[in-house]
Amino acid sequence: MNEADVRERLREVEDPDLDDDIVTLGLINNIDLTDAEIRIDLALGAPYSPTETGMANVIREALSDLDREVDLSASIDRGVSEAEDPLPNVKNVIAVASGKGGVGKSTIAVNLAAGLSRLGASVGLFDADVYGPNVPRMLDADESPQATEDDEIIPVEKYGMKLMSMDFLVGKDDPVIFRGPMVDNVLTQLWSDVLWGTLDYMIVDLPPGTGDTQLTMLQRVPVSGAVIVTTPQEVALDDARKGLRMFGRHETPVLGIVENMSTFVCPDCGGSHDIFGSGGGRGFADETDMPFLGEVPLDPGVREGGDSGEPLVLDDENATGDAFREIVANAANMQGIIHRKRQSDSRTAREQTAELDAENQPEQ
Repeated sequence: MNEADVRERLREVEDPDLDDDIVTLGLINNIDLTDAEIRIDLALGAPYSPTETGMANVIREALSDLDREVDLSASIDRGVSEAEDPLPNVKNVIAVASGKGGVGKSTIAVNLAAGLSRLGASVGLFDADVYGPNVPRMLDADESPQATEDDEIIPVEKYGMKLMSMDFLVGKDDPVIFRGPMVDNVLTQLWSDVLWGTLDYMIVDLPPGTGDTQLTMLQRVPVSGAVIVTTPQEVALDDARKGLRMFGRHETPVLGIVENMSTFVCPDCGGSHDIFGSGGGRGFADETDMPFLGEVPLDPGVREGGDSGEPLVLDDENATGDAFREIVANAANMQGIIHRKRQSDSRTAREQTAELDAENQPEQ
């Protein structure tokens, strides 16, 4: 058994989203064999996503009869040099955005982060809504961050996540009054001076709109994907379109659309009521050729979970928790698709360049 034999075995493993095997797609970075072990470095970029976890299981199954331990690792080129990256130890930075306020963006960000942590990922949650930070309340995190002797900030931890918010740094009821340059300075300091450690995902809860905070982040941080939150009503969808265009102008991949505050099911009569309309988020996703990540019903339990600091995504017995868990799975899977497709396209481009160079070589 040599490396070529292992690669041949791995041609049986299909990427369910890219419709080809992982060898042809160039998703194997390296194979190292010893008498007792097969070590494979894979170009997978969305840790604990259901699809990539399933692919890893299929790989182990394809090599299960070889009487050797199979050690899988994953690494992917983010396309950013370490010198240019303020978060070099963070594999994925996912921005949660909305065109307008009041659509439940922070609720989606909190449940997305908690849901990824629940899957086993190492997660950071950065509340970048400097004017209206409320993530600490939604997670019942009332302690203050500590500092090291070098004045680096140790983030608060809750539900296995590392948290940072402007709310930790100002008085509880004090307004945050910043002009644009001050926002830039504060955000840059929070990214660079916080001891985030090694993270699979950092979820960033952006303020609503398309202002200074969004521009600072998109210019300074390699955002790997964005989630756009809307309600079904047209006024929210109009603003969501602006958010989508903002990410497009900065060439930031959009993982998909989430519709919040969908149908309300009356707990007393059992009737369904489309208080904010129906199907607007899914229609917006279809119109813009974006993935639809899922919808969250208008459920009093979401508000109760936010006020009590218990994200509903962690409640296995709750139907609305199921809706959040579907969004978590879809967002993670989309992040993986974006990484793997870029890796495969890059490999194809390199091969085409090599072929052209070979054709243009003068005959000896």
